[in-house]
Amino acid sequence: MTRTLAECGRFQPENVEFTLSLLDARPLAGDSAVSTQLLEKILPKLIERDRKRVVSRLLEVTRTRHARFGDTLFHLEPNVKECLGGLRDAHVCAWLARLAEASGPPPTDEFQEAREFLILVRAFLHFRHGRDDNTLDWHSQDEAASASLGRSPSESADASYWMRFYFRHAREIERHTAQAIDAASLTPGTLARLGALAGLRRSAPTHSGFELRNHRIELTPILPGEPQPEHDPEITLSLFATLARTGASLTPASERRLEDALPLLSAHLEDGPGLWRHLRAILTGPFAGQALRAMHTLGILELVLPEFHGIDALVIRDAYHRYTVDEHTFVLIDTLHGLTSTAKPGQSKTVAALEPWAARFTPILQELPHPELLFLAALLHDTGKGHSTPQQAPDHTSESARLARSVLDRLELDPYESSLVLDLIANHLEMSRALRRDIFDAETIRLFAAHVSTPEALRMLTLFTYADITAVHPDALTPWKAENLWRLFIATSNFLDRNVDDERIASSAETELGDIVHRIHALLPNRGGELTAFLEGFPRRYLQTRTPDAIRAHFEMAAHLTEPVPAEANQLDFRYAPAFSELTLVTRDRPSLFASMAGALAAWGMNIVTADAFSNAQGFVVDSFRFTDTFRTLELNEVERTRFVESVRGVMSGATSLDVLLAARQRAPRKHPKVLVDTRLDFDAAASTHSTLLQIVAQDTPGLLRALSATLAQHGCNIEVALIDTEGEMAIDVFYLTHRGAKLNPALEAVLHQTLLKAIEANAR
Repeated sequence: MTRTLAECGRFQPENVEFTLSLLDARPLAGDSAVSTQLLEKILPKLIERDRKRVVSRLLEVTRTRHARFGDTLFHLEPNVKECLGGLRDAHVCAWLARLAEASGPPPTDEFQEAREFLILVRAFLHFRHGRDDNTLDWHSQDEAASASLGRSPSESADASYWMRFYFRHAREIERHTAQAIDAASLTPGTLARLGALAGLRRSAPTHSGFELRNHRIELTPILPGEPQPEHDPEITLSLFATLARTGASLTPASERRLEDALPLLSAHLEDGPGLWRHLRAILTGPFAGQALRAMHTLGILELVLPEFHGIDALVIRDAYHRYTVDEHTFVLIDTLHGLTSTAKPGQSKTVAALEPWAARFTPILQELPHPELLFLAALLHDTGKGHSTPQQAPDHTSESARLARSVLDRLELDPYESSLVLDLIANHLEMSRALRRDIFDAETIRLFAAHVSTPEALRMLTLFTYADITAVHPDALTPWKAENLWRLFIATSNFLDRNVDDERIASSAETELGDIVHRIHALLPNRGGELTAFLEGFPRRYLQTRTPDAIRAHFEMAAHLTEPVPAEANQLDFRYAPAFSELTLVTRDRPSLFASMAGALAAWGMNIVTADAFSNAQGFVVDSFRFTDTFRTLELNEVERTRFVESVRGVMSGATSLDVLLAARQRAPRKHPKVLVDTRLDFDAAASTHSTLLQIVAQDTPGLLRALSATLAQHGCNIEVALIDTEGEMAIDVFYLTHRGAKLNPALEAVLHQTLLKAIEANAR
């Protein structure tokens, strides 16, 4: 692009990138007089005149960029240019140094070394990819580690080890950037606002060894002959408790003093109730995640909890988690503290849709008698991953519990508190596993309740699961999962609270269903007989999972099919939503219905979140699929929604060939998987009171659900419930199956095992 000198001298807030690029301008060729005029006259005048506006916009775009990456540098596959701690942040430091009147600290040798390392990595990526691609993906990490990029050839070629080296440099860039932004942001108006938010005066002494001033925590000056406050664990831990309470930041000088004091601080640190008192104050502060990250960066968290060192910047490759193990832990704690936060501009649609659910879970946290134990368990729950191989990581819970026991012994918690923490850590995956089962089956509730013997343990595990799933990545907890998590919590709570009078419980349950039926009757006056006939034969789950309005709609759809000349042989109800949409089919029962619907959705590139199928005594089926729009086809093109429904209708009526639609989708090139998933099939006849449970773990590929359901249909299996889940590149599909109204026999299970494996292999080609 070309610009005149006059255009270069005008600041355009909507195009701040152009002005920032001028700060790096250098002559390459042409008239030297022009470049001299630009660099020595026009640019200095622009900076002098518009300094505050340029800095303001620079800080705004930087914060927006950081938010896009979840405000963390610890991504499993970071962007070395745009991510926090990347080269763009190094540029921000240089720009602020030139622009801001109150610039941050000068670059250190460590900062310059980190910047040179990132330049080397970026050049490596450009040559490797043959284009401007700055993503440090897993394959690039392997090659960089094998080449000892930026390291001595004698050092380890392990990719996880090399990534810790990368994160150490990125952390130095991020830390310096935060200090520069802090210095540029602290105008008098900002200081007053921050002080009001924290309920603090502009300058308030906080402790004998440090003070909080201008929303910064600073250690008191070192006086001759007196002990340095940073050597005293009481002062240091109180400092971080204040940080957790206020959200303030440490001054650069205080950070350096704390780092230098680590050896003496370690010598003076004592275990016991005193240490737990300080740690509890840090964990329960509203800015606990921020305080813990600061402790971790300075090496103090590892002094307090050596068990945490094993997961420092640890990368576990599962294509599901977005963050390193330590950052996942901090995000989990942030999530617990942020349950009451409102929707924020720029957040994902999924997160915004979850706000009503956050409001439901908030009272559970407020009612916990020992919330500090929940936060302690959260801090320790994944420490076992640092002592496991990647293959063992999914079963890290027992190792994490073992490490936690040693922490609890040092803190001298009483046996009841210790048991709550240890049980939560040992069982922290159980609720997620239960969500992959039919939560309306009494056997599922009974088996899950065995892991949470008390209401308090259930409340802690529910909150933990909510935060743990959310901390995987921003869109991991869908509204559908949150709804099922809430239902599982309520059902298990009722199970734990009930007494031995089973007859009375059964009676109250029937009364509850009767109320639902009564509300549906109220929506359909004078059609009570028809409605009763329609509901006959549906399982209780159908009434429990559908609103009266939805059931009325299904009834009316079925009524169209019984008219003398039905308009359509199949009735479809499509409800679009940005987070996830729902498509319901009401028709006469016939073979392969479920497989055809799954295939039609796969042909459109829809990702099925969950599905279920119900049938009544009249032979009507109600099949519902909830799915996300992988390629945003329906979101960006509203006209496509009508075409989508008509396409599905054509498949169900036989007017459109499903094979042709699927062939078009399968012709698209498939990405090579980052992680190879071994196929596993498990049958369980005891997990349900009415069906055989089949769990299939396989590589997630387009058309997988259709291939599975078609195979099941070929063998006469009826899908009572289907629970579809995806973790990265791993599909976890659970089916509740019956054959001729009963559970599957061992011979049929053996046949299905072989044919399903062949179907999965054929679909993956």
